[in-house]
Amino acid sequence: MRKLKNEELDRLDVAGFKDAQKTPVSIILDNIRSLNNIGSVFRSADAFLIEKIYLCGITATPPHKDINKTALGATDSVAWEYVPDTLDLVKNLKSKGIITVAIEQAEGAVMLNDFMPSKEESYALIFGNEVKGVQQDVVGICDMVLEIPQFGTKHSLNISVSAGIVIWDFWSKLMQ
Repeated sequence: MRKLKNEELDRLDVAGFKDAQKTPVSIILDNIRSLNNIGSVFRSADAFLIEKIYLCGITATPPHKDINKTALGATDSVAWEYVPDTLDLVKNLKSKGIITVAIEQAEGAVMLNDFMPSKEESYALIFGNEVKGVQQDVVGICDMVLEIPQFGTKHSLNISVSAGIVIWDFWSKLMQ
């Protein structure tokens, strides 16, 4: 076997990405403090044709060298918007019929592997602060909570890892 060169991968350019059919998923970053985590989420969103990223609260916005370091140009391809208040954004998206989903450990959470998204719906996936998670008032108004099953001794995953897992899961279920 031979590793492929970048030019052999047949990837979209930025214009092609913007014109491509998107996965009916948006990402909400609720008070993410790590610029590298933000950049990593942009990169995962680019990989799986996510519609948009909402950056809320203390979450930094592009352009920033530490976001760019991990995003590798995905801040140019993936649509994004800064919204100061996550709760207001979630209420607004719900009013438009978008299903809001907190990625969190909570009472009544559905395990990610047990959830099947509908191809007829649009989703907004909310990922929370590295220490505090998704704000409780936001969790409280979401349509549902999804939890990533974990089996080791730790009780959490890095936010960029969580986003990658959930984005891939949605893409693989919706785009089959």
